[in-house]
Amino acid sequence: MTSKSLLLVSGVLLTGTAASAGGYQVTLAGQKNNGMGGVGVGLSLDQAAMFYNPGALAMVKDRGVQVGVNATMARQAFRSQYGGPQRELKSNIVTPFNLYAGFGSEDRKFAAGIAIYTPFGNKVEYADGWEGRYSLTGIDLKSIYVQPTVSYAVTDKLSVGAGMVILAYGAVNLQKDIPVEGAAGAQPAHVELDGKATTKIGFNAGIYFKPTDKLSIGASYRSKIDAQVEGGDVTFSNVPAALGSRFTATEFDATLPLPATTSLGIGFMPNENLTLGFDVNYVEWSKYKTLQFDFRGNNGAGGLVAPSGQVGGSNISTSRREYKDAVTLRLGGQYLLTSGLTVRAGGSYDFSPVEDGFVTPETPDADRIGLTLGASYKFGSFGVDISGQFIDLKERTQTEAELVANNTADRVAGTYKTRVLIPGIGLNYTF
Repeated sequence: MTSKSLLLVSGVLLTGTAASAGGYQVTLAGQKNNGMGGVGVGLSLDQAAMFYNPGALAMVKDRGVQVGVNATMARQAFRSQYGGPQRELKSNIVTPFNLYAGFGSEDRKFAAGIAIYTPFGNKVEYADGWEGRYSLTGIDLKSIYVQPTVSYAVTDKLSVGAGMVILAYGAVNLQKDIPVEGAAGAQPAHVELDGKATTKIGFNAGIYFKPTDKLSIGASYRSKIDAQVEGGDVTFSNVPAALGSRFTATEFDATLPLPATTSLGIGFMPNENLTLGFDVNYVEWSKYKTLQFDFRGNNGAGGLVAPSGQVGGSNISTSRREYKDAVTLRLGGQYLLTSGLTVRAGGSYDFSPVEDGFVTPETPDADRIGLTLGASYKFGSFGVDISGQFIDLKERTQTEAELVANNTADRVAGTYKTRVLIPGIGLNYTF
């Protein structure tokens, strides 16, 4: 079945994923960068350098404040290996955002700032009664990083920088139906896991070198953080009373890796009006081997149930992920049309970290190509940036035989297809 027919004939089933890169990574950290295919490691465009390469912050021409937001609108479809009815769209819009404030010394040697951004997230809602409802009916994963940053110009050509990365907010809400027999006509049994992650600290560091007016080079590294939920809430609904002793959990613990990223970038400025950039991002997804939930609690059984804290008769739920490290290639440029107007374009190719036979409903991932456009208009110290991205994921099919062979039969066999449209807008003030 072609991509078009899968989207139009089999029915639109899911919507709202915020992930703009492989896995559950979000790379919408700056409106200017968004319009240039996501490049930025080898450039010193603006205060968003705190995300892309802290080492470049000292070389940013102006100090300033900027804020940006995107609207992620995904159109996703699923067709079961065994066929099935057309599903209805559950539409929603996810809005990753960023905020930067950068300051510097009079001699332009030192720069410092604060960055707030959303590097990971994912939201998917499935239609009622879909074929994979016992794997997942919905997930909402959020993360917000806060990054105080410093940067120092060692010479007029070389600068370095680093920032402390704080997972200031992380949350997950995961829901699925339970495969048990209830009363005739009753709603299906259902479980909801909802929890907040504890605060964690990592770091982001980079180096920037501009040997000539026409060439710049950068490298950066953002460390891994394990998002840990301790004591999240477990809520059951519509579980038959006769099976209550198998569903006694009230709390759960879980850990989700937010992987490290190493990036290299090159900037090329053939003349005063044109800037080109090329980035390579290497994400250490291979740290994500399994997703495990540990349950506890008695759910009103007063300690009479042993062992307590069960979901379906087990204290632990483990599901294989077996992600592999992945690379993203980015290319983009900008051209200064007038003293106030700059236009941008770019593209990216993102290799999926998900192996064949390991695709899950919460991250129906695939290799993806991205096309971007953008523009800025500056009037005095104020500026407006807009961007737009179109992301097309390859059609991804896995069969029941593949799932059984990989011991991953806890998910559903079929074909996924996703396309994402991401407009964005930002405001900036320089001084």
